[in-house]
Amino acid sequence: MDLTYIPKDLSNCLNFGNKSCPPTHRSFYVRVIMYSVMTGAMVITIFGNLVIIISISHFRQLHSPTNFLILSMATTDFLLGFVIMPYSMVRSVESCWYFGDGFCKFHASFDMMLSLTSIFHLCSIAIDRFYAVCDPLHYTTTMTTSMIKRLLAFCWSAPALFSFGLVLSEANVSGMQSYEILVACFKFCALTFNKFWGTVLFTTCFFTPGSIMVGIYSKIFIVSKRHARVISNMPENTKGEVKNTLSKKKDRKAAKTLGIVMGVFLACWLPCFLAVLIDPYLDYSTPIIVLDLLVWLGYFNSTCNPLIHGFFYPWFRKALKYIVSGKIFSSHSETAKLFPEAH
Repeated sequence: MDLTYIPKDLSNCLNFGNKSCPPTHRSFYVRVIMYSVMTGAMVITIFGNLVIIISISHFRQLHSPTNFLILSMATTDFLLGFVIMPYSMVRSVESCWYFGDGFCKFHASFDMMLSLTSIFHLCSIAIDRFYAVCDPLHYTTTMTTSMIKRLLAFCWSAPALFSFGLVLSEANVSGMQSYEILVACFKFCALTFNKFWGTVLFTTCFFTPGSIMVGIYSKIFIVSKRHARVISNMPENTKGEVKNTLSKKKDRKAAKTLGIVMGVFLACWLPCFLAVLIDPYLDYSTPIIVLDLLVWLGYFNSTCNPLIHGFFYPWFRKALKYIVSGKIFSSHSETAKLFPEAH
């Protein structure tokens, strides 16, 4: 973050009286455009992920281990759009934090928690797809309901303990006098890391799980192609005998779609995590406007997920029609067939 405009001595902050907003020269029209774009992203994020949550919760045909993981990840994206993005929008557009230091810590903790929760969910989904495609015979005995519950408990609890523990203890800003100046002088709120915790966060919470996911999906795509090739070269009268030993077409398609979700996530969040890693070694010289853009690029990932589902999953589009038309309130709507059972 660019610190050139702040006082170098904490005592100089007495000249400001009450905390003031950092200086900005953003025009009214630029503010309107920013509010419009960010509000649009929020609306899509909130209602798009709400459709996923309602659909998987309501329609029995969508009750599967993979979809329960997708449901939980959609809840993460929904909370990001509903709880985090509105306050981040005001902070980004106005270059000022109006909501107090206490809420700033909660906002920063919850923001980081949801980002890490998404990464852990994607890892869990990758593991689920690995067994569905690469070891279909043992999939139902491995990815059981109890296993899914344990994965979900870990996906939520570990990021929560890490994020709130780190931010509330202020270990992430230990030794950063520049951060102390900003907090003392201005209405400032940003999730900032010193060299140690920036490196830890990037390595353990992004690079390592990201590498694991890339490795798993690479294996899945290799196996998927091999299974598809075996089936296409097989005589019709023998296909039924070996179909249970190979992955199902719908599982391979789901793995491909979820691989795209993973790729979009990594593309959206990689620049932000790189900034977390590199900026401390550049003496926090990255302009705040650049950091804001990188954070919002990460937020837009939560906007993209329901759009990806709408494009690749026919059941999502059918469920949306049920919800918009009100048919979801009719009796026995939970048993509606959103796709053929053989699909």
